[in-house]
Amino acid sequence: MAERSFDVIVIGAGPAGEVAAGRLGEAGLEVALVEEHLVGGECSYYACMPSKALLRPGQLLAEIGRVPGVRAEGLDVAAVLARRDEVIHDLDDSVQVPWLEQRGVTLVRGRGRIDGEKRARVGDDALVARRALVVATGSGPVMPPIPGLKEARPWGNREATTASAPPESLVVLGGGVVGVELAQAWATLGTRVTVVEGLHRLISREEPFACEQVEAALLEAGVDVRRGSRAVSVARDADGDVTVDLDNGTSASGAELLVAVGRRPATDGLGLETVGLEPGKPVEVGKNLRSATHDWLYAIGDANGRALLTHMGKYQARIAADVILGKDASVVSDGPLSPRVIFTDPQVAAVGHTVASAEQAGLKVRALDVETGANAGASFIGRNAPGTSRLVVDEGGVIVGATFTGVEVAESLHAATIAVVCELRLEQLVHAVPCFPTRSELWLKLLEADGL
Repeated sequence: MAERSFDVIVIGAGPAGEVAAGRLGEAGLEVALVEEHLVGGECSYYACMPSKALLRPGQLLAEIGRVPGVRAEGLDVAAVLARRDEVIHDLDDSVQVPWLEQRGVTLVRGRGRIDGEKRARVGDDALVARRALVVATGSGPVMPPIPGLKEARPWGNREATTASAPPESLVVLGGGVVGVELAQAWATLGTRVTVVEGLHRLISREEPFACEQVEAALLEAGVDVRRGSRAVSVARDADGDVTVDLDNGTSASGAELLVAVGRRPATDGLGLETVGLEPGKPVEVGKNLRSATHDWLYAIGDANGRALLTHMGKYQARIAADVILGKDASVVSDGPLSPRVIFTDPQVAAVGHTVASAEQAGLKVRALDVETGANAGASFIGRNAPGTSRLVVDEGGVIVGATFTGVEVAESLHAATIAVVCELRLEQLVHAVPCFPTRSELWLKLLEADGL
């Protein structure tokens, strides 16, 4: 067995692991980055990137329909899927590797496993960390214990984002972010889709108006939405079709079944038990991303369960790297109030509190609402499309949350994120003048809604 020594070992080369390894490498540390599959991780190949590639053509077609004088013939499904394959580099990570090499990072291919304090094993190789070991192993889909589910060979997000052709029909278990995005994507490509959600609202963490507008869009696309019903059994018949029996006595059938009921940290088989931690659970860390019980162990991204979002994993990676480099750094904003976007049409972009979560946190708040399209800029983007913009403001006038729905509102979110993180008061925005004619004037409309 060979033994190699590095300053830092990072297990997992997804977005968080890549950023941490690259930042440490740029600072001159010797870094080993361990990856058993693809450098770039779930987001690059099986989640964020391919799902957006599948959604975007339908959204462009819808936007063309909103602009008089512009025509389109429809979607070329084969070309859409070819573009999706281009976006994910045909599941080839060779384009990612030079970025690591330029920063002096050593890529170690294979399954990494912690093997005691500051040690990891990859196949027959032993890696020793002089300073720190960083867990960045991401997450995997939750498969609930529904009778017959495993035997029905359901899709997870990997199968759903890389399918070589649209299934004739698809049942989606779960009406959260993954469920609604992939339901709309495949529906626009010709699949007959049914969404089954156990709660009484889709994307239930978000503002009620966001849930209603996304559901309305799914219904318009022909999606059969079943809310308030839970799957009690699943079976795939001899012809290959899957039937899901629901607790209200009805059933839903399709050629394929996508399970999208949540994700869990991928820490099984990681060797956490060798350092006294529980396998299969999030690695608990503080605001410096360091384990409370092991000062050499860090966990970033989905592996710590704080915020299962790619951009937050990358943010945590920067903070953890700075802490390892001896800087005084800690996360200021992560967790359920993190900035987040659902890339359906309409998009849902939110940061901080909803009215409900603010009230649950004991805050006294008011909501300021305007139509996302009630400005001159919306004459050119998202013309006549439904959408709502909301600021959640506390009794001191501080912006504690924001939600935007509508066409291409994701790019509007960062201004709201700055406002929430910096705890800006509404009155401070009076002199932040939006350009005309842009949709940024929705900020002016929101101020006017508060009498400013």
